[in-house]
Amino acid sequence: EVQLVESGGGLVQPGGSLRLSCAASGFTFSRYAMSWYRQAPGKEREPVAVITRDGSSTNYADSVKGRFTISRENAQNTVYLQMNSLKPEDTAVYYCYADSYGLGAKTYWGQGTQVTVSS
Repeated sequence: EVQLVESGGGLVQPGGSLRLSCAASGFTFSRYAMSWYRQAPGKEREPVAVITRDGSSTNYADSVKGRFTISRENAQNTVYLQMNSLKPEDTAVYYCYADSYGLGAKTYWGQGTQVTVSS
């Protein structure tokens, strides 16, 4: 059974930090690019950050560049999102996403973890 289990969300004050984790199982983690998405109330789900299969390349939404860092540990089947200098507009449910790309690509979503930035 494929599982993506996010953790690390919570309530944090503006300017604070959180580290999200996504533990994968049931598929060959190292063959999948991994991403974080988020969805704020009343808004569409949007991409936040992506990392390649081997972790050699990353890309970020303009709104989080310089504040968020995506990383992965293939030996632990885990992807992380370090979030610094958090703003109220970062409040959302954060989702982990796996994509094998290419012909016959398979994709998987986690169940999400709530991040609330408020004083």
